[in-house]
Amino acid sequence: MHIIVTGSLGHVSRPLTHILLGSGHAVTVISSSESRRAEIEELGATPAIGALDDPAFLTDTLTGADLLYAMVPPDMRRASDLVEFYREVGENYARAIRETGVPRVIYLSSFGAELNHGTGNILGAHHVEETLRGLTETDVTFIRPTSFYYNFLGFIGSIKSTGKILANYGGPNKIPLVAPRDIAEAIAQEVDRPGQHRKIRYVYSDERTGDEVARVLGTAIGKPDLEWVVVSDAEMKQGLLGAGLPGALADNLTELYASIHSGRLGRDFQANKPAEAGSVKLEDYAPEFAAAYRHG
Repeated sequence: MHIIVTGSLGHVSRPLTHILLGSGHAVTVISSSESRRAEIEELGATPAIGALDDPAFLTDTLTGADLLYAMVPPDMRRASDLVEFYREVGENYARAIRETGVPRVIYLSSFGAELNHGTGNILGAHHVEETLRGLTETDVTFIRPTSFYYNFLGFIGSIKSTGKILANYGGPNKIPLVAPRDIAEAIAQEVDRPGQHRKIRYVYSDERTGDEVARVLGTAIGKPDLEWVVVSDAEMKQGLLGAGLPGALADNLTELYASIHSGRLGRDFQANKPAEAGSVKLEDYAPEFAAAYRHG
């Protein structure tokens, strides 16, 4: 099978490319960076260097493909309008898929993507899902991962400056967590299954309270008494602005975290929770967090 992988060699796309190549698929990896070309070729994949906001490039690259793994890479140059960036890329995907007739698409979405407001940047994933649902001739699988472990890296500054994790969610409340490797494995499983016209698959690796997260990560960095303190939305926004985030991004993250705290973001996930979690647990991730903390 000829598979197009977007996301360059990022957190999910790199392990996914390894798995797909190991299964005998022909893989083309889209990257916006020319510097990735040699590394992609060394893996045994074909590089396609170009931008997702270039419709002609997308159409040319997707021609003849059997399956597209689609995601929207973060672009901090568009931090003030990330939701609109998602919308634009989703429309470019849809246009190229229609023109080339790619029969199957697996889209990396997010938990909470069924919601049409109050979810911060995840609203962008909602728009892409809605756009792809309009592809009447294409089988589309929506992969909805939960909160990435590596999102906790954003708390390193707070830990170093205050000795605490400060956020407007967490504390005694459970947070569904996921590792990129488990997402890649779930996507690869879907590749090898018959396509369905519309399918939603949630992926998670672990589910822990914020207090448990603080204890595990704190122990890993030599601070076993590390606390997770739940702050107000206003305090969260001020902390993000103080860390140098643009106003729009601070607003979106505050809104996203608030939706986790209220349980709204995870409601559909909880109703459709997979029978089995992935293999990468919080304790497995902790050494990676500790290494980033030491060098951050």
